[in-house]
Amino acid sequence: MKPLSHERRILLMAVTAGLPGSLAALALLWSGDFAPRVQWTLTVLIMGLWSGFALAVRRRVVFPLQTVSNLLAALREGDYSIRGRQAQSGDALGEVMIEVNALGETLREQRLGALEATTLLRTVMAEIDVAIFAFDNLRRLRLVNRAGERLLAQTSERLLGRSAEELGLQACLEGEAARTLQAAFPGGAGRWGMRRGAFREHGLPHHLLVLTDLSKALREEERIAWQRLLRVLGHELNNSLAPIRSIAGSLNTLLLKDPRPPDWQDDMQRGLAVIEGRSQALSRFMDAYARLARLPQPTLQAVDVESWVQRNVGMETRLSVSLAKGPALSIPGDPDQLDQLLINLLRNAADAALETGGGVSIGWRKNGKSVEVWIDDEGPGISGATNLFVPFFTTKPGGSGIGLALSRQIAEAHGGALTLENRGGGAGCRARLRLPLAGED
Repeated sequence: MKPLSHERRILLMAVTAGLPGSLAALALLWSGDFAPRVQWTLTVLIMGLWSGFALAVRRRVVFPLQTVSNLLAALREGDYSIRGRQAQSGDALGEVMIEVNALGETLREQRLGALEATTLLRTVMAEIDVAIFAFDNLRRLRLVNRAGERLLAQTSERLLGRSAEELGLQACLEGEAARTLQAAFPGGAGRWGMRRGAFREHGLPHHLLVLTDLSKALREEERIAWQRLLRVLGHELNNSLAPIRSIAGSLNTLLLKDPRPPDWQDDMQRGLAVIEGRSQALSRFMDAYARLARLPQPTLQAVDVESWVQRNVGMETRLSVSLAKGPALSIPGDPDQLDQLLINLLRNAADAALETGGGVSIGWRKNGKSVEVWIDDEGPGISGATNLFVPFFTTKPGGSGIGLALSRQIAEAHGGALTLENRGGGAGCRARLRLPLAGED
């Protein structure tokens, strides 16, 4: 049997509530001494009032519910402009209307914020110089920005819905999620930085692919590197060739004199000695440059940190180096290159400490998945950090200017990093060397 609807139950309850009174009134009416005309008139009046009140009760209960239903339907359809009337506190129905209106206002504000965020995201995606693609679970393109259109040399209308294989992006959806690749696309060729992520939409997995053109940035870095190298080489060559050229001209003038001065042989010997010295300096400079440029790839093996540090601390004999031992750790590295790195850092620290009569200390600690080796000196500190790691730049008399550059190159070849910074209060400098631990990603 089909259950009664809510409206019919309300009507039945209203009729039932008025039934006892109406029956009592009709019983008194028809059992009394009244004229038939009066009896029928009052009977019709009682029945009319009874049904009218029952229908009024039904309408009073059902109509507000229908109003709330319409409001909720409008919210579900995304129309947040409709509001319920007679929303006042102190009344059960009014409280419901207040909450529904508040819900509509909240949803309206949230939709406005979502629209603004979506507009901003679309603007950024459209203007950013990075190609962005989104593929569904069937690897069909569902979203592409302007940079992606330029990369594939087609409009989004022709690209959307096509498979990754058709677009030449199938390889990007496989393998490592973040890597650098050499690839050619209709809109450009070169080296690309690729990152791939995953997200879900309507419960289905999707792939987000981001391609960044590295060629321009790499070319700019190469240009800056070449300019810096040529500036350094030109400076060093001029420092040697200028006096050689000047002295050679002076000697040539001396030989052309007739008669020659009595001490011309002494002048010749002094001039040739200067030329020889500057030639040797130039040769040492070129040897240092070749050594920096020919650093081989490290041959990795397990290196015990404590043994490595203690071995190289003993190499510094000009002053006593204070050792603060850390935990027992092992790192993958090339022992020869790591020794050279640490010797350079300790030598620099000792040179700085000897200027002020201070000391040098070294220690290590575990820092996440890396070991951090620190070297403190009580020297004058770093006056300018801009050129610290520039090859052949040095403030030391007779220095080669490749120690720190070579040390950082060794650290980076081992997957680590090297930084130098002043300690607080003018207490010297601290070198921080970070290297990955054995067995850590």
